[in-house]
Amino acid sequence: MPNTKKTKIVATLGPATSNKDIIRDMINAGVDVFRINFSHADYDDVKERIAMIRELNEELGIFTAILADLQGPKLRVGVMGGEVVVSPGDEIVFETGEPFEGDAERVYMNYQNFPRDVNPGERVLLDDGKLIFEILETDHKKKVKARVVQGGPLKSKKGVNLPNTNISLPALTEKDVKDALFAIGQQVDWIALSFVRYSQDLIDLQNLIRENSEHKIPIVAKIEKPEAVQNIDKIVSYCDGLMVARGDLGVEIPAQEVPLIQKKLVLRAKKARIPVIIATQMMETMITSLTPTRAEVNDVANSVMDGADAVMLSGETSVGNYPVQVIEKMSSILHSVEGSDLIKVPQEPPHIRTKRYITKSVCYHAALMANEIKAKAISTLTNSGYTAFQISAWRPSAHILVFTSNKRILTQLNLLWGVKAFYYDRFVSTDETIEDVNAIACKKGFLDVGDMLISLAAMPIKAKGMVNTLRVTEIETCSF
Repeated sequence: MPNTKKTKIVATLGPATSNKDIIRDMINAGVDVFRINFSHADYDDVKERIAMIRELNEELGIFTAILADLQGPKLRVGVMGGEVVVSPGDEIVFETGEPFEGDAERVYMNYQNFPRDVNPGERVLLDDGKLIFEILETDHKKKVKARVVQGGPLKSKKGVNLPNTNISLPALTEKDVKDALFAIGQQVDWIALSFVRYSQDLIDLQNLIRENSEHKIPIVAKIEKPEAVQNIDKIVSYCDGLMVARGDLGVEIPAQEVPLIQKKLVLRAKKARIPVIIATQMMETMITSLTPTRAEVNDVANSVMDGADAVMLSGETSVGNYPVQVIEKMSSILHSVEGSDLIKVPQEPPHIRTKRYITKSVCYHAALMANEIKAKAISTLTNSGYTAFQISAWRPSAHILVFTSNKRILTQLNLLWGVKAFYYDRFVSTDETIEDVNAIACKKGFLDVGDMLISLAAMPIKAKGMVNTLRVTEIETCSF
């Protein structure tokens, strides 16, 4: 039987995963998508890893995807001279301009507009919220004076969050444009944009992709700012997937509010029928330990039960000691919970009559019918991948088998919950095509004699139009 895990695993590449054998073992253990974190990426290294992944796809006959994750406007303090510890009540000056070595009285800030954007009374959070400062005054040019509210060691190059400040920096920085152009040149499958706040952030990246690529590269909007949560309806209209990036989100928003926001965002993605990835600190203890905590196991399981398409590992696979074992452990959690009746996803039928209304409706009824007649699989022929997104979002218990002659989308679809994609380019008559597809599904171990199959197709087949036909077949022979 093939690997039947339906929830996808996204694993971050890094020093711990630089070797082809380890990447192969990770794929075999259950990785569906590899993430390249452009906050720490060397272009030559990235090219090498991408080549390895594509070679393994060829060797293993699979379609592992590549997600390029842009850094976004990451604010940081500069290098500190020696060990600096600040205490509550201390005053410190944040300064922009030319970089300098910081001390307990003044520290460099890499964000040049910082003095112009902030106001007295606002908070500055450092090192994932471990240090908290309150702004006392700004000269609106170079210097900002702040008081320490929560102290501790002030370390070099730590990230800065401004939860109350409306920052003027665009989500797509100069570095991101350069990284995006490199990623487009490497023909990655997905691009994630960090610190998205408004729909315009996504439109800018879409335009960049359109101008520099003949193929569409879908965009994942990373939700890690309060403004993104408020603007989620508009953001969803301009992206192809969401990532609940709980690291920065849990610093910008009180941590206790994140669980309900996670549920809200997953539900919003399901209604929009786009995939959603849950990320950050999922199996953090497995960076150095062979065993996750009970709470981490629960967190991964609950993300699946909320309806996540994918769960993501960061440090666990990029710098951790056990990159293969963490994937095995995560796969076993996914297998154990994803078939549960306790998982409920929104089942409302499509009602807005767009030009794709017929296709949406056919996909919706295919998912419902598959559950009703206990079909083993739903197969669909697609050129754009649209039907795969639709069927996946309704979470049928059947396998979702997608057949396409468009090689570009084979790997893209690997992020979608429950979707297995296959290359197929013999679009002849409906009967012959469906027979072919059934034979492939049998050969791959998804179907057996007596199983029910729902086949979706666009008639006429050769036109490769929108899906308009649903056909139910009982498998009588599994010859191939």
